[in-house]
Amino acid sequence: MLNKLDDFPIHQTPEPIAHLATSDRNAYDRTWFNGYARDGSYYFGVGMAVYPHRGILDCAFSVVQPDQRQHCFFGSRRAPVERTDMTVGAFRMEVIEPMRKVRVVLDDNPSGITCDLTFTARTASIEEARQTLWSGARRVMDATRFDQFGRWSGTIHHPDGDIKVDEDMCLGTKDRSWGVRRVGEAETGGAPAMPQGICFVWAPLVWDDHITHAIFFDDAKGHPLVREGIVAPLYKSVNDIPGVEDGRDQRMATARHRIEYVPGTRLAKSAEIDLVDHEGNTRTIALEPILKFQMKGLGYMHPTWGQGMWKGELEMAGESFDPRQIDPLAPENLHVQQVVRASDGTRTGMGVLEQITIGPYAPAGFTEFLDGAKV
Repeated sequence: MLNKLDDFPIHQTPEPIAHLATSDRNAYDRTWFNGYARDGSYYFGVGMAVYPHRGILDCAFSVVQPDQRQHCFFGSRRAPVERTDMTVGAFRMEVIEPMRKVRVVLDDNPSGITCDLTFTARTASIEEARQTLWSGARRVMDATRFDQFGRWSGTIHHPDGDIKVDEDMCLGTKDRSWGVRRVGEAETGGAPAMPQGICFVWAPLVWDDHITHAIFFDDAKGHPLVREGIVAPLYKSVNDIPGVEDGRDQRMATARHRIEYVPGTRLAKSAEIDLVDHEGNTRTIALEPILKFQMKGLGYMHPTWGQGMWKGELEMAGESFDPRQIDPLAPENLHVQQVVRASDGTRTGMGVLEQITIGPYAPAGFTEFLDGAKV
């Protein structure tokens, strides 16, 4: 089973590129972006992934503005053998220049959302630590991810209006990951898996001349499974980026997070992140949320448009909802990103705070599977 990529010297095994090294049905390869205005006047997210052993290619686009509905487009198709084909009906993603520019186009479709957007990088690619999570003796997540920070230009139309996306106003993060993680319909058969509590926090932030990034996976007791802090240069233009990786990213010795939750929810009211370098110096960053985005708009924990779910040969759909009217403790609403203002006492920045906490989590005082913060 050959595809165009087999003509490049990139093979890691004796098999063609279409043949994965793992037979795990939850293998995936995903591209994800966010974009947000410096003044918090809009946020949009983009996701596209192929699940080779499930035979599915799916995508989503979602946008929200303050005091408005969040609008969502979903698309899914049978995965093509050709990995360079990144189209799903009205949606297409074009890699204009690898590690530098990507175009996302959404033509007319049932959701009423259209866009033509170009992401341009302002950092080199930053590889996160490999993320491996276990359920008993089984690896349920084993993935590599790299990030890039950049800016967007273009236009968005949604049922409540239009957004002109200007690169001087719109910041963004690119997230490429691949490996294995739980997606699609739940597995059946065998002994039922025991539910586990987990907290995930992800905080890419943009400052005047650099970026900071922090990644956390904690277990139910707050013990760190993954904990990483990174500082890296932010370049004025894409042409200033010296290469795929620039070797100037600084890896912290560790990182810590503290979140104050909105009472009765698992949504951050405020947060602090500590970046601790190898000399023991600590940079504390305070985060102030100003706009909320529900990640179910990109398929995360969505009950019917969850990632990797078989929807047919080609299906497209849309939905809209008011983020102010949803149940914040419903499972599909736990996963959020918030646009945040950042300050370390001397400098100010902007970014996002992603968070999802499922099950008991001792540092927050959560004792049940879906209880909220105490008043």
